[in-house]
Order: sequence, then structure tokens, then C-alpha cells
Amino acid sequence: MTDAVATDAAGRGIPPLFARLCDDAALFPPGNVPAARAVPAHRAHRASWYRDLVGPFLAAPKHLTDVAQAARDDETLVQLVLVVPNGPGSLASAVRATASEPGIELVGVELACAADGSPAAAAREAVWALDRELPPGVGGVVEVRRGAGLAEALDVVAASSFRAKLRTGGAVAQAFPAEVELAEFIVGCVVRRLSFKCTAGLHEAIRHTDKVTGFEHHGFLNILTATGAAVQGADASLVASLLGVRSGTELVGALRQLTPDATARTRRAFTAYGTCSIAEPLADLVRLGALELE
Repeated sequence: MTDAVATDAAGRGIPPLFARLCDDAALFPPGNVPAARAVPAHRAHRASWYRDLVGPFLAAPKHLTDVAQAARDDETLVQLVLVVPNGPGSLASAVRATASEPGIELVGVELACAADGSPAAAAREAVWALDRELPPGVGGVVEVRRGAGLAEALDVVAASSFRAKLRTGGAVAQAFPAEVELAEFIVGCVVRRLSFKCTAGLHEAIRHTDKVTGFEHHGFLNILTATGAAVQGADASLVASLLGVRSGTELVGALRQLTPDATARTRRAFTAYGTCSIAEPLADLVRLGALELE
């Protein structure tokens, strides 16, 4: 966070619990905002009173040309996290492509594991690729595969200098992990002191059922609250129950009980999530009174 916390007209700022929580994934589904609009919008977010909520800009290799052009048109430098969905084989060329674009500052890479091999072997290959290809000072994230073998994959990532990432939604119901599965991932990361992020499907602060698709969506406040419990010793059963809470009042009340030390440990564990909208999570936090948490 910045030394001076900006506030809106009502005196609301972004407390440490939410600092840089929202990575800007405007280019990705379901937003799919064109780079010509997404890049200046990101710059505006980073200049606003809620700027401390906003993390880096996310882009896939297919977006780079348009992002670079938008950066030139907007006369801005984009701090970019490169999301590489096709596994380690495509990492080297993607990283090289960012180096040739003067409007892009590469600050991180999120690399999906390959679809073949065991989860642990795929995670190991991703770690090796990041070790080999990342420029100095650029952070790395390994998107682990869901399902059997997750614990062994987390062991691999925990032994590296990188964070873990779990996909928490998508275009089909099966893309959304159940509460128990997500709880096991959260607790697995916490006990290994492995920082993690989540991506996809976290469209609202609170767990909810999508009125159009019927899909069960996790809430980013649920994950934050569940992580807070995990860092204080809660087991996967209790963590799963918090992931199922549908009351914003209950979740905000639980977050109010976090001490400054527990808040710091919670955010060291759950570092960020990708969102195609910055305005929507901000509106949720305002509506729930969560910005009063200090």
C-alpha cells in the first residue's frame, strides 16, 4: 500500500486486508474487454482513491500486441502479469515477446501445468520452466491441476520460490471446485506456508448461485475469511463451512475479529484473485461495509 491512503468523499479507504487483492483480468472472460479500453481503464483504476485495491494487469500471450499498442496510445507503462495457459512449452516465446514491447513492464508470470503426467510431475516441470525462463525480479505462479495428486503438487510448489494458483470457475459447472476441494487447497497451502491466488468464477464477494447458469460460485470474501481461519489453525472441515456461508454480515463480522497479525498472515497466504471487473468487487465491499475494516 502507499504511505498515504487515498479516500473517497465518504472518507473510505482501502484497509490492509484488501490491499492489491484484485488483479485486473479485464481482458479475460467473461469480461473480454478490448485492450484499447482495458489499458486506459487500468491506468484510471491505479490513479483513483481505491488504487490500493488494484493489483497488476493480466494478459495472455495472444493479448500482447494489442496491449502494447494500447499502452503506446495511452502513453502509459503497463505493469503486466503474463498468463500462460498452454503449459511450459510455450513459456519461453511468451516471455521473449514481452521483452520486445517498450510499453510493457513484465512483473510476473502465471504458468499452467501441462495436462499430461502426474500433478506433481507437471508442477515440477512448470517450476523448472519458470526457474529457467523468468527474468530477474519477475515473480512466478504455478497453476496446479485439480483433483487427485494435488497435495503432492503443492509439495513441489512449496519447495520453490513461486506461488500456487487454483482455478475456481469456468464455463461449465465442473469447473467450480466444491467447498471441500477448495478448503483442502487452502489448508494445504497454509500448512506448507505456500502463498496462493485464485482465478475465475469469483464474480461476487459472497457465495451465490448464478441466476442464469445455475452454477455455484465461490465468493472472494468467503475465501478471505476461510483463509483467515486456516492461518489460525482451522481444519479443512471448518474452512469448507466458511466457504459455504451466504451471509455478508457473517463474513464481515468474522473478518472484523482478525488481529493485525492474523490479517498479515491471511494476506501472505491468499495474495490475490483475478477479476474481470474492478468496479464490481469495490461496489460489493462498499455495500457490505467492509471498507471500514482496519
